[in-house]
Amino acid sequence: MAVYTEVSDEDLTAFVAEYDIGPVRSCKGIAEGIENSNYLLATGAGMYILTLYEKRVDPGDLPFFLGLMGHLAARGIPCPVPLAGRDGDSLRSLCGRPAAIITFLDGMWPRRVTLAHCAGLGAGMARLHLAGRDFPMRRENDLSLAGWRPLLEASRGHADQVSPGLMATLEAELDFLEANWPAGLPAGVIHADLFPDNVFFQGEALSGFIDFYFACNDTFAYDLAVCLNAWCFEKDLDFNVTKARRLLTAYRAVRDFSAAETAALPILARGSALRFLLTRLYDWWNTPPGALVTRKDPLEYLARLRFHQGIAGPGAYGLD
Repeated sequence: MAVYTEVSDEDLTAFVAEYDIGPVRSCKGIAEGIENSNYLLATGAGMYILTLYEKRVDPGDLPFFLGLMGHLAARGIPCPVPLAGRDGDSLRSLCGRPAAIITFLDGMWPRRVTLAHCAGLGAGMARLHLAGRDFPMRRENDLSLAGWRPLLEASRGHADQVSPGLMATLEAELDFLEANWPAGLPAGVIHADLFPDNVFFQGEALSGFIDFYFACNDTFAYDLAVCLNAWCFEKDLDFNVTKARRLLTAYRAVRDFSAAETAALPILARGSALRFLLTRLYDWWNTPPGALVTRKDPLEYLARLRFHQGIAGPGAYGLD
C-alpha cells in the first residue's frame, strides 16, 4: 500500500456519501507498499480501507480483483470485501482515479516471522488455491516470464548504477529461465504477492489475506515459490530451511502437490526472485517524487536469486 494521490476533505466527503456507512470521522494515508493509494478510513459505521487505483493498475483488471475477493470471502477465506454503494456498484471514481472502499480486516502482519506464521501461511494459501478453483473470471499473470524482458529493458540504463555488472547477470538469468521454464503444472487462481505485509495474524493464528492486486491465473507452485523468497530468508539473507519445511508441509496437508511441482520449485523460486528484483529495480528509478511510499532494495532479491542458483534440488527447501 502507499499514497500517490492526495484526496481533499471535500472530495472525500462527497465520495463517502455514496455509501451507507455514516459520515467520515478520519482518514489517514498508509505508506506501506508500492502500487496504489491507500487510506485508513474511519466512518460512523466503523473502519475501512479506501483505495485509489493508480496508473500501473489496468482498470480492466479491477472487476477480477474485486470479484475474486468477494468469491473467496464467500467460501470462507478471510479477506477484505469491496463495499457496494447505494447504486450497487463497488467500483467508483475519486480524484480522477478508479476507487473502492474495502472492509477492514482485523490483525497485524508479522514483523518477526516465526515457524507458526509459516505454517499458518502454508495451510491458508492451500485453502485459497482450492477456494479459487470455481472462480469464473480469468486474468493472465502479466508479471510472469513474458513480462520480465520488457522490465529488464526498461532498467537497462540504470541497473549497473545499482550494482556494477547487474545488467549482465540479469540478462544471463533471464536467458536461462526462458529456456527452462516449466510448463503443464497444476494451475488456478493465485495471490502472487503473499509477502508478510499482505498476511494478517492475531497472535500466531492466521486472520486473513489482503492486497489482491497482483492475483491472477498461474501455477500454484509459483505462489509457493514467491513465499519461499518472502518468508524464509532471515534479515541477513540466510535461507531458513526449517521455515521452508514448515510452510511446505502445512500446505501439503491441505493440498498435496505433485512430483513435477516439487521438481520445479528451484526454477520457480529463481523466477520469483528475478520478478521481484526487476520490479524493485524499475521502481527504484520510477517512483514519483513526493509519493508517500518506501522504495525497496532490489539487491535483496539478487542475494535470494544467487541462493536458488546454487542449490542442488528441492531437498534444499526441506522436502524429502
